[in-house]
Amino acid sequence: ICEVDDSRDSESEESEEENPAEINMIEIFSSRFQLSVPKLASRRRVVQDLLSDLLQVSHGLFSDSFFPVLEPVIGVGSAWEGWSPHKEEDVVYCMFVPLKPPRGYTFHLEADSTREVPQTSMRVRVELACTCTGEQPDQKMLCFLHHSEEELKRNQVASLLHTLCTGPYLDGEKIALWFQTFVISAWSVMPQSRYYSMKVIPSSRSCKMKLMTASGRSLAVEMVFSVQQGDSDIFLSSQPAEAQLPPSTTWLESYAVAEAKFFRHVSMQAPPHSCHLKCLRLCARLLEGSGLSIYALKTTVMHLLTLIPLSEWQHRYLLMRVDDIMGYLRCCLEEKRLKHFFFGNEDMPEEISLPPAFQEAQPLNLFQHLAQDPAAQTEALQEFDKL
Repeated sequence: ICEVDDSRDSESEESEEENPAEINMIEIFSSRFQLSVPKLASRRRVVQDLLSDLLQVSHGLFSDSFFPVLEPVIGVGSAWEGWSPHKEEDVVYCMFVPLKPPRGYTFHLEADSTREVPQTSMRVRVELACTCTGEQPDQKMLCFLHHSEEELKRNQVASLLHTLCTGPYLDGEKIALWFQTFVISAWSVMPQSRYYSMKVIPSSRSCKMKLMTASGRSLAVEMVFSVQQGDSDIFLSSQPAEAQLPPSTTWLESYAVAEAKFFRHVSMQAPPHSCHLKCLRLCARLLEGSGLSIYALKTTVMHLLTLIPLSEWQHRYLLMRVDDIMGYLRCCLEEKRLKHFFFGNEDMPEEISLPPAFQEAQPLNLFQHLAQDPAAQTEALQEFDKL
Protein backbone atom coordinates (compact mmCIF):
# COMPACT_ATOMS: atom_id res chain seq x y z
CA ILE A 1 0.00 0.00 0.00
CA CYS A 2 1.10 3.56 -0.75
CA GLU A 3 4.45 2.77 -2.35
CA VAL A 4 6.80 5.73 -2.59
CA ASP A 5 8.62 6.28 -5.87
CA ASP A 6 11.84 7.99 -4.89
CA SER A 7 13.80 7.42 -8.11
CA ARG A 8 15.49 10.67 -9.11
CA ASP A 9 18.38 11.09 -11.51
CA SER A 10 21.52 12.93 -10.48
CA GLU A 11 20.85 15.77 -12.91
CA SER A 12 17.49 16.61 -11.35
CA GLU A 13 18.98 16.35 -7.86
CA GLU A 14 21.71 18.78 -8.81
CA SER A 15 19.26 21.28 -10.25
CA GLU A 16 17.00 21.00 -7.21
CA GLU A 17 19.92 21.56 -4.88
CA GLU A 18 20.83 24.76 -6.70
CA ASN A 19 17.26 26.03 -7.11
CA PRO A 20 17.18 29.38 -5.19
CA ALA A 21 13.38 29.51 -5.20
CA GLU A 22 13.11 26.12 -3.52
CA ILE A 23 15.81 26.96 -0.97
CA ASN A 24 13.97 30.21 -0.24
CA MET A 25 10.67 28.32 0.18
CA ILE A 26 12.28 25.97 2.72
CA GLU A 27 13.55 28.98 4.69
CA ILE A 28 10.06 30.56 4.62
CA PHE A 29 8.53 27.31 5.93
CA SER A 30 11.22 27.02 8.60
CA SER A 31 10.60 30.57 9.80
CA ARG A 32 6.81 30.60 9.62
CA PHE A 33 6.31 27.26 11.36
CA GLN A 34 9.25 27.64 13.77
CA LEU A 35 10.67 24.29 12.66
CA SER A 36 13.80 24.61 14.78
CA VAL A 37 13.32 23.98 18.50
CA PRO A 38 16.87 24.53 19.82
CA LYS A 39 15.94 24.54 23.51
CA LEU A 40 14.40 21.06 23.55
CA ALA A 41 17.77 19.41 24.23
CA SER A 42 18.77 21.74 27.08
CA ARG A 43 15.36 21.47 28.72
CA ARG A 44 15.44 17.69 28.40
CA ARG A 45 18.67 17.69 30.40
CA VAL A 46 17.04 19.79 33.11
CA VAL A 47 14.10 17.35 33.31
CA GLN A 48 16.40 14.31 33.31
CA ASP A 49 18.48 15.71 36.18
CA LEU A 50 15.35 16.67 38.11
CA LEU A 51 13.80 13.21 37.92
CA SER A 52 17.10 11.44 38.61
CA ASP A 53 17.43 13.47 41.82
CA LEU A 54 13.79 12.83 42.69
CA LEU A 55 14.16 9.06 42.28
CA GLN A 56 17.34 9.12 44.37
CA VAL A 57 15.35 10.66 47.22
CA SER A 58 12.60 8.08 46.73
CA HIS A 59 15.08 5.20 46.92
CA GLY A 60 16.35 6.52 50.25
CA LEU A 61 12.79 6.64 51.62
CA PHE A 62 11.26 3.51 50.10
CA SER A 63 14.16 1.07 49.64
CA ASP A 64 13.00 -1.23 52.47
CA SER A 65 9.27 -0.63 52.06
CA PHE A 66 6.35 -2.35 50.36
CA PHE A 67 6.07 0.45 47.76
CA PRO A 68 6.88 -0.37 44.12
CA VAL A 69 10.52 -0.01 43.10
CA LEU A 70 10.95 3.02 40.83
CA GLU A 71 13.29 2.22 37.95
CA PRO A 72 15.30 4.86 35.97
CA VAL A 73 12.96 7.10 34.01
CA ILE A 74 12.61 6.94 30.21
CA GLY A 75 11.85 10.01 28.10
CA VAL A 76 8.95 9.46 25.69
CA GLY A 77 6.84 11.52 23.33
CA SER A 78 7.63 14.16 20.73
CA ALA A 79 9.75 16.37 23.03
CA TRP A 80 12.19 13.48 23.54
CA GLU A 81 12.02 12.46 19.90
CA GLY A 82 13.10 15.99 19.02
CA TRP A 83 10.16 17.38 17.02
CA SER A 84 7.42 18.59 19.37
CA PRO A 85 4.46 20.03 17.40
CA HIS A 86 3.85 22.61 20.13
CA LYS A 87 5.31 26.03 20.70
CA GLU A 88 8.26 26.02 23.07
CA GLU A 89 6.25 27.35 26.03
CA ASP A 90 3.57 24.65 25.55
CA VAL A 91 5.87 21.61 25.39
CA VAL A 92 5.24 18.92 28.04
CA TYR A 93 8.23 16.71 28.85
CA CYS A 94 6.77 13.25 29.44
CA MET A 95 8.70 10.53 31.29
CA PHE A 96 7.83 6.90 31.89
CA VAL A 97 8.57 5.72 35.43
CA PRO A 98 8.84 1.91 35.21
CA LEU A 99 7.58 0.05 38.29
CA LYS A 100 9.09 -3.19 39.57
CA PRO A 101 7.63 -5.26 42.42
CA PRO A 102 9.24 -4.73 45.84
CA ARG A 103 10.75 -7.67 47.69
CA GLY A 104 8.04 -10.09 48.75
CA TYR A 105 5.83 -9.45 45.69
CA THR A 106 5.55 -10.40 42.03
CA PHE A 107 3.72 -8.76 39.12
CA HIS A 108 1.73 -10.86 36.64
CA LEU A 109 0.22 -9.31 33.50
CA GLU A 110 -3.30 -10.43 32.64
CA ALA A 111 -5.38 -9.59 29.57
CA ASP A 112 -8.27 -7.37 30.59
CA SER A 113 -11.34 -9.19 29.30
CA THR A 114 -13.61 -6.36 30.49
CA ARG A 115 -12.36 -4.13 27.65
CA GLU A 116 -13.43 -4.15 23.98
CA VAL A 117 -9.79 -4.39 22.82
CA PRO A 118 -8.27 -6.94 25.23
CA GLN A 119 -4.99 -7.25 23.31
CA THR A 120 -4.10 -3.62 24.10
CA SER A 121 -5.25 -3.48 27.72
CA MET A 122 -4.12 -5.49 30.71
CA ARG A 123 -4.24 -5.64 34.46
CA VAL A 124 -1.26 -6.10 36.74
CA ARG A 125 -1.98 -8.80 39.31
CA VAL A 126 0.07 -8.42 42.49
CA GLU A 127 0.92 -11.66 44.29
CA LEU A 128 2.84 -12.36 47.47
CA ALA A 129 6.21 -14.10 47.32
CA CYS A 130 8.08 -15.85 50.11
CA THR A 131 10.97 -13.92 51.67
CA CYS A 132 11.91 -16.61 54.21
CA THR A 133 14.06 -18.58 51.82
CA GLY A 134 16.54 -17.74 49.12
CA GLU A 135 20.25 -17.24 48.82
CA GLN A 136 20.26 -14.35 51.31
CA PRO A 137 17.07 -14.41 53.40
CA ASP A 138 16.42 -11.19 55.29
CA GLN A 139 15.94 -12.12 58.94
CA LYS A 140 14.54 -8.66 59.76
CA MET A 141 11.89 -8.77 57.03
CA LEU A 142 8.61 -10.41 57.92
CA CYS A 143 7.16 -12.74 55.30
CA PHE A 144 3.59 -12.04 54.25
CA LEU A 145 3.11 -15.70 53.40
CA HIS A 146 4.59 -17.33 56.49
CA HIS A 147 4.15 -14.89 59.39
CA SER A 148 0.83 -14.55 61.16
CA GLU A 149 -1.43 -11.52 60.79
CA GLU A 150 -0.83 -10.75 64.47
CA GLU A 151 2.94 -10.56 63.93
CA LEU A 152 2.48 -8.35 60.88
CA LYS A 153 0.08 -6.01 62.71
CA ARG A 154 2.30 -5.90 65.81
CA ASN A 155 5.21 -4.76 63.65
CA GLN A 156 2.99 -2.36 61.68
CA VAL A 157 3.94 -3.97 58.37
CA ALA A 158 1.75 -2.54 55.63
CA SER A 159 1.05 -4.41 52.43
CA LEU A 160 1.17 -3.25 48.81
CA LEU A 161 -2.07 -5.14 48.26
CA HIS A 162 -3.82 -3.10 50.98
CA THR A 163 -2.53 0.30 49.88
CA LEU A 164 -1.88 0.72 46.14
CA CYS A 165 -4.11 -2.04 44.80
CA THR A 166 -7.81 -2.54 44.26
CA GLY A 167 -8.43 -6.19 44.95
CA PRO A 168 -5.34 -8.04 43.68
CA TYR A 169 -4.65 -5.51 40.91
CA LEU A 170 -2.27 -2.54 40.81
CA ASP A 171 -4.32 0.67 40.82
CA GLY A 172 -3.04 3.53 38.63
CA GLU A 173 -5.02 6.20 40.49
CA LYS A 174 -3.72 5.13 43.92
CA ILE A 175 -0.14 5.06 42.64
CA ALA A 176 -0.52 8.56 41.15
CA LEU A 177 -1.87 9.95 44.44
CA TRP A 178 0.92 8.27 46.43
CA PHE A 179 3.62 9.67 44.14
CA GLN A 180 2.11 13.17 44.03
CA THR A 181 2.13 13.24 47.84
CA PHE A 182 5.77 12.11 47.84
CA VAL A 183 6.81 14.82 45.33
CA ILE A 184 5.19 17.58 47.40
CA SER A 185 6.89 16.41 50.61
CA ALA A 186 10.28 15.78 48.95
CA TRP A 187 10.55 19.03 46.99
CA SER A 188 12.17 21.02 49.81
CA VAL A 189 15.22 18.72 49.86
CA MET A 190 15.66 18.79 46.07
CA PRO A 191 18.54 20.95 44.76
CA GLN A 192 16.17 22.30 42.06
CA SER A 193 14.02 23.93 44.76
CA ARG A 194 16.64 26.72 44.94
CA TYR A 195 15.93 27.72 41.33
CA TYR A 196 12.31 26.75 40.74
CA SER A 197 9.00 26.96 42.48
CA MET A 198 6.98 23.79 41.92
CA LYS A 199 3.29 23.06 41.65
CA VAL A 200 1.72 19.60 41.28
CA ILE A 201 -1.11 19.81 38.74
CA PRO A 202 -4.10 17.58 39.57
CA SER A 203 -4.05 14.36 37.54
CA SER A 204 -5.80 11.08 38.28
CA ARG A 205 -3.36 8.70 36.50
CA SER A 206 0.02 10.47 36.38
CA CYS A 207 2.09 13.06 38.22
CA LYS A 208 2.15 16.45 36.48
CA MET A 209 4.51 19.16 37.68
CA LYS A 210 4.88 22.79 36.65
CA LEU A 211 8.23 24.41 37.46
CA MET A 212 8.53 28.21 37.47
CA THR A 213 11.67 30.35 37.55
CA ALA A 214 11.81 33.71 39.30
CA SER A 215 11.66 35.39 35.90
CA GLY A 216 8.37 33.63 35.10
CA ARG A 217 9.61 30.99 32.66
CA SER A 218 7.85 27.66 33.11
CA LEU A 219 8.61 23.99 32.45
CA ALA A 220 5.89 21.32 32.33
CA VAL A 221 6.75 17.73 33.26
CA GLU A 222 4.53 14.65 33.34
CA MET A 223 5.53 11.35 34.96
CA VAL A 224 3.56 8.36 33.71
CA PHE A 225 3.80 5.07 35.61
CA SER A 226 4.49 1.97 33.56
CA VAL A 227 5.13 -1.76 33.77
CA GLN A 228 7.47 -3.40 31.26
CA GLN A 229 6.33 -6.42 29.26
CA GLY A 230 9.14 -8.90 29.83
CA ASP A 231 12.44 -7.53 28.51
CA SER A 232 10.82 -5.77 25.54
CA ASP A 233 10.42 -2.08 24.68
CA ILE A 234 6.65 -2.41 25.07
CA PHE A 235 5.18 -1.12 28.34
CA LEU A 236 1.83 -0.86 30.03
CA SER A 237 0.94 2.73 30.82
CA SER A 238 -1.11 4.17 33.67
CA GLN A 239 -2.13 7.16 31.54
CA PRO A 240 -4.56 6.25 28.74
CA ALA A 241 -4.61 8.26 25.53
CA GLU A 242 -8.37 7.91 25.32
CA ALA A 243 -10.87 10.62 26.18
CA GLN A 244 -12.84 8.12 28.26
CA LEU A 245 -10.93 6.80 31.25
CA PRO A 246 -10.93 3.02 31.69
CA PRO A 247 -11.07 1.50 35.21
CA SER A 248 -8.10 2.48 37.38
CA THR A 249 -6.83 -1.12 37.38
CA THR A 250 -6.64 -1.17 33.57
CA TRP A 251 -3.22 -0.45 32.08
CA LEU A 252 -3.04 0.21 28.34
CA GLU A 253 -0.31 -1.09 26.09
CA SER A 254 2.04 1.72 25.05
CA TYR A 255 4.58 1.81 22.22
CA ALA A 256 6.07 5.16 23.31
CA VAL A 257 9.41 3.71 24.48
CA ALA A 258 9.85 1.76 21.23
CA GLU A 259 8.97 4.89 19.23
CA ALA A 260 11.53 7.02 21.08
CA LYS A 261 14.10 4.27 20.50
CA PHE A 262 13.25 4.19 16.79
CA PHE A 263 13.82 7.94 16.43
CA ARG A 264 17.15 7.67 18.26
CA HIS A 265 18.13 4.91 15.83
CA VAL A 266 17.19 7.08 12.84
CA SER A 267 19.06 10.12 14.20
CA MET A 268 22.22 8.04 14.57
CA GLN A 269 21.95 6.63 11.03
CA ALA A 270 20.70 9.71 9.18
CA PRO A 271 23.01 12.28 7.51
CA PRO A 272 23.85 15.52 9.37
CA HIS A 273 21.02 18.06 9.31
CA SER A 274 18.47 15.43 8.33
CA CYS A 275 15.05 16.97 7.74
CA HIS A 276 12.88 14.14 9.10
CA LEU A 277 12.12 15.92 12.39
CA LYS A 278 11.39 19.21 10.63
CA CYS A 279 9.05 17.33 8.28
CA LEU A 280 7.19 15.93 11.27
CA ARG A 281 6.91 19.32 12.93
CA LEU A 282 5.81 21.05 9.73
CA CYS A 283 3.18 18.44 8.88
CA ALA A 284 1.91 18.46 12.47
CA ARG A 285 1.46 22.23 12.27
CA LEU A 286 -0.32 21.86 8.92
CA LEU A 287 -2.70 19.25 10.37
CA GLU A 288 -3.45 21.35 13.45
CA GLY A 289 -7.20 21.62 13.99
CA SER A 290 -8.02 18.81 11.56
CA GLY A 291 -9.55 15.46 12.43
CA LEU A 292 -6.35 13.58 11.57
CA SER A 293 -4.40 12.48 14.62
CA ILE A 294 -0.77 13.32 15.25
CA TYR A 295 -0.23 9.61 15.90
CA ALA A 296 -1.37 8.75 12.37
CA LEU A 297 1.09 11.34 11.05
CA LYS A 298 3.95 9.96 13.18
CA THR A 299 3.15 6.41 12.05
CA THR A 300 3.27 7.56 8.44
CA VAL A 301 6.68 9.17 8.90
CA MET A 302 8.05 6.08 10.67
CA HIS A 303 6.97 3.93 7.72
CA LEU A 304 8.55 6.32 5.22
CA LEU A 305 11.80 6.42 7.18
CA THR A 306 12.12 2.69 6.53
CA LEU A 307 10.97 2.93 2.89
CA ILE A 308 13.01 5.93 1.70
CA PRO A 309 16.81 5.71 2.15
CA LEU A 310 17.98 7.97 4.98
CA SER A 311 20.41 9.65 2.56
CA GLU A 312 17.30 11.09 0.87
CA TRP A 313 16.27 12.95 4.03
CA GLN A 314 18.90 15.66 3.67
CA HIS A 315 17.70 19.18 4.36
CA ARG A 316 17.48 20.13 0.67
CA TYR A 317 14.84 17.42 0.17
CA LEU A 318 12.49 18.78 2.84
CA LEU A 319 9.72 19.83 0.43
CA MET A 320 9.89 16.49 -1.41
CA ARG A 321 9.65 14.54 1.82
CA VAL A 322 6.70 16.67 3.02
CA ASP A 323 5.02 15.91 -0.30
CA ASP A 324 5.72 12.18 0.22
CA ILE A 325 4.27 12.28 3.73
CA MET A 326 1.07 14.04 2.70
CA GLY A 327 0.71 11.81 -0.37
CA TYR A 328 1.17 8.65 1.71
CA LEU A 329 -1.41 9.88 4.23
CA ARG A 330 -3.96 10.62 1.52
CA CYS A 331 -3.39 7.21 -0.05
CA CYS A 332 -4.02 5.58 3.33
CA LEU A 333 -7.24 7.58 3.72
CA GLU A 334 -8.39 6.40 0.30
CA GLU A 335 -7.54 2.79 1.13
CA LYS A 336 -9.00 3.18 4.67
CA ARG A 337 -5.88 1.45 5.94
CA LEU A 338 -2.82 2.62 7.89
CA LYS A 339 -0.71 -0.19 9.32
CA HIS A 340 0.43 0.08 12.92
CA PHE A 341 4.22 0.37 12.82
CA PHE A 342 5.07 -2.26 15.44
CA PHE A 343 2.88 -5.19 14.37
CA GLY A 344 4.07 -7.55 11.64
CA ASN A 345 6.67 -5.08 10.40
CA GLU A 346 9.60 -6.83 8.69
CA ASP A 347 11.60 -3.58 8.48
CA MET A 348 11.92 -3.15 12.24
CA PRO A 349 15.45 -2.15 13.37
CA GLU A 350 17.16 -4.90 15.38
CA GLU A 351 17.78 -2.52 18.30
CA ILE A 352 14.06 -2.43 19.10
CA SER A 353 12.96 -5.35 21.25
CA LEU A 354 9.38 -6.49 20.70
CA PRO A 355 7.42 -9.40 22.20
CA PRO A 356 7.59 -12.41 19.81
CA ALA A 357 3.84 -12.18 19.17
CA PHE A 358 4.28 -8.75 17.57
CA GLN A 359 6.29 -10.07 14.64
CA GLU A 360 3.80 -12.83 13.96
CA ALA A 361 0.71 -10.67 14.42
CA GLN A 362 -1.45 -9.30 11.63
CA PRO A 363 -0.83 -5.54 11.31
CA LEU A 364 -3.40 -3.47 13.17
CA ASN A 365 -5.27 -0.92 11.05
CA LEU A 366 -5.20 2.55 12.60
CA PHE A 367 -7.89 3.64 10.11
CA GLN A 368 -10.27 0.80 10.95
CA HIS A 369 -12.89 3.35 12.03
CA LEU A 370 -12.90 4.76 8.47
CA ALA A 371 -13.39 1.27 7.02
CA GLN A 372 -16.45 0.87 9.25
CA ASP A 373 -17.89 4.33 8.55
CA PRO A 374 -17.90 5.47 4.86
CA ALA A 375 -19.28 8.89 5.83
CA ALA A 376 -16.32 9.46 8.17
CA GLN A 377 -13.91 8.52 5.38
CA THR A 378 -15.56 10.94 2.95
CA GLU A 379 -15.37 13.73 5.53
CA ALA A 380 -11.70 12.96 6.29
CA LEU A 381 -10.77 13.05 2.59
CA GLN A 382 -12.60 16.36 2.06
CA GLU A 383 -10.88 17.87 5.08
CA PHE A 384 -7.49 16.59 3.93
CA ASP A 385 -7.96 18.06 0.45
CA LYS A 386 -8.68 21.47 2.00
CA LEU A 387 -5.37 21.19 3.85
